[in-house]
Amino acid sequence: MSGRARLAMCAAAATLMAACALLPLVDKPTWLLQAVFLVAVQTGVGAATRRVPLARPLTVAAQALTSLMLLTLLFAREHAIAGLIPGPDAIRHFADLFRQGSEDVNQYAIPAPLSDGIRLMLVGGVLVIGLIVDTLAVTFRSAAPAGLPLLALYSVAAGLSDGGADWLWFLVAAAGYLMLLLAEGRDRLSQWGRVFGGAPRAPGEPAGNAVAPVRTGRRIGAVALGVALFVPLALPAMQGGLLDGTGTGVGAGNGNGGTISAVNPLVSLRDSLNVDQDRQVLSVKTDTNDISDLYLRIVSLDDFDGVTWKPSQRHIVGVPDRFPTPIGLGQGIKRKTVTTTISAADWYAQDWLPMPYPPSSVKVGGSWRYEPVGMTLVGDHGQNTRGATYQVTSLDVQPSADQLATAPEPSAALKRDYTKVPSSLPSVVAKTAREVTDGATSHYDQAVKLQDYFAVTGGFQYDTQVEVGRGRNAIAAFLQKKQGFCVHFSFAMAAMARTLGIPARVAVGFAPGSPQADGSVSVGLKDAHAWPELYFEGVGWTRFEPTPTRGTTPSYTQTDTPGSSLPDQVRPSQAASAVPSTEASPSESCTAQQRKQDVCSSPSAAAAPHTDDNGPRWWEYALWVLGGLAVVTIPLTPMLWRMRLRAVRLGGHARSDEGAAAHALAAWQELTDTAWDFGIMPDDSQTPRKAAARIVRLGHLDPVAGAAVHRVADAVEQVLYAPRPRATAGLAEDVRRAVGGLSGTVGRGTQLRARFAPRSSVRVLWAVSAWWASLRARTAAARPTLRRPSGQRG
Repeated sequence: MSGRARLAMCAAAATLMAACALLPLVDKPTWLLQAVFLVAVQTGVGAATRRVPLARPLTVAAQALTSLMLLTLLFAREHAIAGLIPGPDAIRHFADLFRQGSEDVNQYAIPAPLSDGIRLMLVGGVLVIGLIVDTLAVTFRSAAPAGLPLLALYSVAAGLSDGGADWLWFLVAAAGYLMLLLAEGRDRLSQWGRVFGGAPRAPGEPAGNAVAPVRTGRRIGAVALGVALFVPLALPAMQGGLLDGTGTGVGAGNGNGGTISAVNPLVSLRDSLNVDQDRQVLSVKTDTNDISDLYLRIVSLDDFDGVTWKPSQRHIVGVPDRFPTPIGLGQGIKRKTVTTTISAADWYAQDWLPMPYPPSSVKVGGSWRYEPVGMTLVGDHGQNTRGATYQVTSLDVQPSADQLATAPEPSAALKRDYTKVPSSLPSVVAKTAREVTDGATSHYDQAVKLQDYFAVTGGFQYDTQVEVGRGRNAIAAFLQKKQGFCVHFSFAMAAMARTLGIPARVAVGFAPGSPQADGSVSVGLKDAHAWPELYFEGVGWTRFEPTPTRGTTPSYTQTDTPGSSLPDQVRPSQAASAVPSTEASPSESCTAQQRKQDVCSSPSAAAAPHTDDNGPRWWEYALWVLGGLAVVTIPLTPMLWRMRLRAVRLGGHARSDEGAAAHALAAWQELTDTAWDFGIMPDDSQTPRKAAARIVRLGHLDPVAGAAVHRVADAVEQVLYAPRPRATAGLAEDVRRAVGGLSGTVGRGTQLRARFAPRSSVRVLWAVSAWWASLRARTAAARPTLRRPSGQRG
């Protein structure tokens, strides 16, 4: 094995050893096996291209292209061209997976579940680091800088982990880096012919001193490793920083502007619903007599990427004294003003301020910012709700069923932004939505049919213990199993509404709490809730309640008197399992509507793609990889073979008479083969002098290139006919000069033919034919001959 091949193996091993630091971050280590396989293939491609040899940038490009094809095969085969070549759909799928992975990293504590998005980030990240390390250490022969990407890989893992075994993973990563440095040192020293020492050896002295530099390197590495490992233990701990969750702000600037990032507030919703003992979160006092519609909204999720719903990144401003009229709310809609005072528990620290929707004004102390699109307040620079008491003035909007049914189409911009669904959403979602809403005459009728399908007629069950999942098939799975909690129901209905062209988003907050003897309302952890909001022009964002036995069904969805502007009495969803409202359409099978929401494959945090977690069949991946490499390599084989052969012929040679002769003959062979590639057939019956004159004449070479051809021919004649042939300097340069002259006198088509389909590559077939004939001859000679006696009888 060559020194460079050993160096490539050490680079791959160092990358994988550093990648082991990522193992504690997820609950399954299977991703590392996939990374080992992909890094091995990437390393093999690099070794093959360097052996050709290709130029350094081409080697890196070949490895990068192979890595991308491998990731496509592993993560986006269904979206790729021929299952292997990444196209626009595959790139979009990668982007979706990366967003899902980023969201999962924000949502889950360590160890996180190994979702497709996290797996892509892990495997893809290791593959990128492996490519950088291989490029630096092997392609550019500089192993020392390769420690930087290895350090970055370890630092990411150390920054995210809880620190329990960081020292162990550091030892593993550092050992890999030292092994890489040692391999490079040995490779460099081997180029001198022997490992040298500082002082000459006396005759008979053992060779142990010859490895002094290697031993010194080991000692230096061990000392550095010890310093890096133990010195930090004596230093004071540093707290805070980018990864510290306390005290971080979401606002920017001086409070007059900034942005709010898309942090998903659903992380703890399921845990809140499953607590053993309910705890009061908020104490609410209001001047309205009907608290059935007193939902406290925290934030709206309007960005649906096919994997999850999350709040868009929005511009935030200072809190205004008076909020603007909610978008879409017209003058003819009945409304009343409600004043609500809310006190948060001392232990409840929420970045968003729970408020009735839509708010008109807020009186709250502390550092808060206003997000105008969602009409929400978010804490700035560590501000949260812990122990806060604040007063909210809001509107109780009371549309009638008729007003909703006759609502005009929204603006094109709003419809474009809030009806977008990703192409990865399973078609069953839209199909189910159409089936469920069949016969509806308006978007309002479709929304009611969807709500009743989930809450009443579809056979769905509310269950907070259902197995949660993630991914593009989550909504479809939910529609099939028909079990879930508010996240599943709201995500599914919002997604299905969007497929029907109804602007939709998901709100997160608290359902109405429990009235207390002192007139207040207690809102507990178990009141945490999510519900869909659908947009109707003239009314604005309107709440629906698809979750059975939770919250209250809006009065405007119980349409006995569609022309009335007064809402009907609210029906609690707890009664949904009994008799449905007289106005609900009992025949609608909400199956199409839910699939339209793509609950199974929607970004609901509770539904995960199960198809990709069954474990890869490695032999299939191996066959696909080999097939892809064959598709790419076979058409380029003649070119690669000629490049390799040219490099060998024009390379170095032994400093002896035999070496000089072999070098001259190889240079002449390369010259005649290149002339053949450009259309000048070789004529072995001619002397080298005449053959050179023929090449110059047919190739229309200029004097400089012609003189180079004749110098090569003279060197060959000296080798063939001189009693003591001498080495001729500059033959390789003369051959390259002649090749440049031949290329400059032909057309573009001939140049491409000479490069990608060289005529001289037929020598491979001749060599194979000669080998086969020789093998048959040897086989025939090895068989015993049975001769029958002539003319004799037994």
